[in-house]
Amino acid sequence: MSIPCYPDFTLLDINLKESMHPRLSLTSDGVSEFTFSSLYLFRKRYNYRISLEPQPSPHTNGSYSSNFTSDKSNVRFIISGTFGGKSFFMTPCGAPGEEILNSLFTTHDFWKNISESVLAPVRERLQENGIIFEEDRNNFDYLYYRHDLSELAGKKYHKKKNHVNHFLSAYPDHEQYPMSAAFVPAAMEILEQWRCDSLLKNSGQDNDYNAAREALELFDSLSLKGSIFFVNNKPAAFCLGESIAKGRMFVIHFEKAVEEYKGIYQFMNQEFASFLPGFYTFINREQDLGNEGLRQAKMTYRPCGYVKKYTGKYSAGL
Repeated sequence: MSIPCYPDFTLLDINLKESMHPRLSLTSDGVSEFTFSSLYLFRKRYNYRISLEPQPSPHTNGSYSSNFTSDKSNVRFIISGTFGGKSFFMTPCGAPGEEILNSLFTTHDFWKNISESVLAPVRERLQENGIIFEEDRNNFDYLYYRHDLSELAGKKYHKKKNHVNHFLSAYPDHEQYPMSAAFVPAAMEILEQWRCDSLLKNSGQDNDYNAAREALELFDSLSLKGSIFFVNNKPAAFCLGESIAKGRMFVIHFEKAVEEYKGIYQFMNQEFASFLPGFYTFINREQDLGNEGLRQAKMTYRPCGYVKKYTGKYSAGL
């Protein structure tokens, strides 16, 4: 299956993974949305469609080629989506040319999830052309040093350490295993119990249940890694994520647990950070989406920084 060149788009399909994953893994900022798994698992929520920015061919005097180049570093995807009655486009691999950008703004309400490395080279010029950029704080990804989360050292992590110690004391019979297809049925049990707990707490909202379930169903097809935890030989928690930002960062996409085990989320957080290879400098725990409770929870782990994201709109459209 091939990806058409702009202005044509195609729906995201699992068979596009081999074309998209290598290029997306080369993006440097670590935007949590810009992995094939994340895009694919949330394709229905955002109605994602994918296109390629045509690239000048060196053998045709600057004319554009529709071939999917073998040099993945030159490939630029354009992703179109909708949410809440608004349409948006995203450009994970770089800002498109001015002609294509102007065309995109005629069919979309705004440009979303613009990373700092994409924005920096073009910001001044595009602002002069009437595009206004704003920080999208609700979509900033939270970054943590891996060693901070694995060690929980010092007073700032005192409460987290207490939760972990309580869990260890209450549940000495616990085990952690690298996530694999063999553990998918056990992870499904955890997910279903989490959903029941979530529905009771959140008045019928099941948040990312569908995406998490599909991630487990497609575990062998997606480039996800993680751990599963058992307490007294019963499935208790799992987390799934993947490598991003050229291998400097690991992003956590899903964390689910059976809530009867008090302290299990803090325990899982620390244990998985300890389990990750040392070459990961950062753990990306994604955004808070403007949810104040979630924001406070993420702040209690003392982020060392953020993956900042911006939106762009023509001033006439504000």
